[in-house]
Amino acid sequence: MLNKVIIIGNLVRDPTINYLPSGAQVAEFSIAYNVRFRVNEEWRDKTHFFDVRAYGKLAEGLGTRLSKGYTVVIEGRLSQDRWTDKEGKNQSKVRIIAESVRIIRKPKMEGPIEEEILPEDVEQSFEERPFSSEEDELPF
Repeated sequence: MLNKVIIIGNLVRDPTINYLPSGAQVAEFSIAYNVRFRVNEEWRDKTHFFDVRAYGKLAEGLGTRLSKGYTVVIEGRLSQDRWTDKEGKNQSKVRIIAESVRIIRKPKMEGPIEEEILPEDVEQSFEERPFSSEEDELPF
């Protein structure tokens, strides 16, 4: 079965970093994107929010390189968590598990943004360069 997601969105909060018992890092953040549609003669916007999780070296890079307002392309897969809450009701949540993240726009900030060099294995799945119409094309 195919389970692949590619989405472009804006971070709505800074990533939070947690650690697994093994010591591996886990980064979690949320992204939003807007859909514009027309109802009769009026244009409307609807915002959709998605939770994203990344593990290991990718999580390390995300925690130090991203913050609220960044526009990113996330490539990954969907994962569903299921649990029973305190009241005994079944709960479910679908999130994106990031396999690669690419920055396409930084938020407008005063002063320069310091960049940190990441280990090589992180750079393979975490790219930071703007899209160029000659180099890259989106698959839609």
